[in-house]
Amino acid sequence: MNQRINPPTLPFPSGYSHAVLTDSGVIYLGGQTALDVEGRIVEGGLVAQFRQALSNVLTALAAAGGQPSDLVAVTIYLTDIPDYQAKGGEIGRVWNELAGRDYPAMAGIGVTALWQPEALVEIAGVAVVSAQNS
Repeated sequence: MNQRINPPTLPFPSGYSHAVLTDSGVIYLGGQTALDVEGRIVEGGLVAQFRQALSNVLTALAAAGGQPSDLVAVTIYLTDIPDYQAKGGEIGRVWNELAGRDYPAMAGIGVTALWQPEALVEIAGVAVVSAQNS
């Protein structure tokens, strides 16, 4: 039976789960913006928001029994693609610091807005863990 994973260190989910672990070891990671534990978007611009959103994804992943190297696909939703491109080096350093140098398949998608009006980025993903790890 699929397990809904909602770590207490992330904002309480309403109408979604932070992660779902399937019996086959696939972890679906719900989209994460830069919400802190109090439910506020962090300040500091795109790089700070990317750091928080990725941290939130990795927190949900760990709670489901995975680690960054288990990520197989990541989708990054962006409200400003040119800003992301301009800050690509900084964002890459954040990724390497938090997730290492194993890169999953990725997509960056431009959107007009995200759920929280002040959010600049949202990250969703899929990971696969062996049955022994779950």
